[in-house]
Amino acid sequence: MIDTILIIEDEKLLGSELQRHYLKLGYEVIWLQSYAEAQRKLQSKKFDPSLILSDLNLPDGNGLDLLEEHGKNMSSCEWIFLTGYGDVPDSVRALRLGAFDFLTKPCPQEQLDMIIRSALRSANAQRRLQEKSKDASQRYAFDTFIGSSNVAHQTQQLLRQLSQAPFSALILSGETGTGKGLATRILHYNSTRAKEALIELNCSALPKDLLESELFGHEAGAFTGATSRHRGLVEQANGGTLFLDEIGEMPLDLQAKLLKVIEDRKIRRIGGETEIQVDIQIIAATNRNLQDDINNGSFRADLYHRLSVFELRLPTLRERLEDLHDLVPEIIAEFNLKAGKNVSKISSHVWTMLEQYNWPGNVRELRNVLERCVILSTSSDLPEQWLQLQANPENSCCPELKHNASDIYLPTDGSMGLDDMISEIVSTMLKKYDNNVSEVARVLKTTREKVRYRIEKYQLRKSSSQQEDHQ
Repeated sequence: MIDTILIIEDEKLLGSELQRHYLKLGYEVIWLQSYAEAQRKLQSKKFDPSLILSDLNLPDGNGLDLLEEHGKNMSSCEWIFLTGYGDVPDSVRALRLGAFDFLTKPCPQEQLDMIIRSALRSANAQRRLQEKSKDASQRYAFDTFIGSSNVAHQTQQLLRQLSQAPFSALILSGETGTGKGLATRILHYNSTRAKEALIELNCSALPKDLLESELFGHEAGAFTGATSRHRGLVEQANGGTLFLDEIGEMPLDLQAKLLKVIEDRKIRRIGGETEIQVDIQIIAATNRNLQDDINNGSFRADLYHRLSVFELRLPTLRERLEDLHDLVPEIIAEFNLKAGKNVSKISSHVWTMLEQYNWPGNVRELRNVLERCVILSTSSDLPEQWLQLQANPENSCCPELKHNASDIYLPTDGSMGLDDMISEIVSTMLKKYDNNVSEVARVLKTTREKVRYRIEKYQLRKSSSQQEDHQ
């Protein structure tokens, strides 16, 4: 696509020379000689230039007034002003209104070319971002959270209301695979921040030192290996949304720094001396019980209260099994397109298997199951043999799992966290050995002090000292 440059210049010699020069470079160039002509042209909804190069002092008006009136409606257009008289107040006003640059005549042609190329790159980047935002708002409409059940409708309605609310922070909670990432995109791309960036970070994916640098940025030389300045994700999300997945995994000292950013709306890069103003909306997601984390000291209560302006819990698939009849065809159609298959028939027996399964991994697990079936299908029927749905624990035919209290069932699908697993193990062993801490410690090959610590941490029984010395 050819970039369009609008030149507003009353000096005929300069105007014609600029038009000739940029036409020769391959741009579409329109030259106007007065404020009134420019006003009429800019009022046309069909006119969409990438760059406006304007004289400041026109015979019938001031070029800055054009920017002030039309600039807000031309967010993907950059403005450069030329003036024969350097005036500090005018230059300050130009930059305050969002002008790309303010130049004094005569400006060397090479310098002007370089600035115009930079301005066009900026304009095109803004245009691509707007197109991406427009596509994303269609791709992440409210009904993208698929389902016709009451709980699905309630979730869709809450997402609709929250996307129009200017909240500073929000917590998305729910089991793994319930769609927290999808809900974040729906909220962002249907809000007033949709044209700005959505920056995502998984707080458990990076070690502490890297996480701090990734979040807040650093200056060159701030630490070994920091050879250049790095803009952190908070800074990159300025004007848009910062999505912090698995917020419960963030170290305590970084939680304190994040709290300060939310409250002050300022950041300081690692090794930096100045604070940078930021305007961000934070969406934090977790599959943990943050109240429990607060009680055991692994999450700050003040950060939780600052983040939880609103907390939206996403329902499990078990709570809306009726939505399978909406979800399954949609997901199969998606994977049909990717794999070049034509799976369209689902037997009644397969539907029964899908409906009776517990879905501990929720929609993410459903997608994985259906993707496997579509990829391995050899006909239009959804193949039952590739469902590979494990029996639910409560329906297990193994009597030990159902009746023997000394056996422990620990799911590995992400539905139970590490703390919950440890609590279950210690609790089961205490029951088996009649609260004999010494015996539990011997069997688990640990010390009595560590067992007592976990009894207190997980509040497994009121007294941690009774019977512990029985041999």
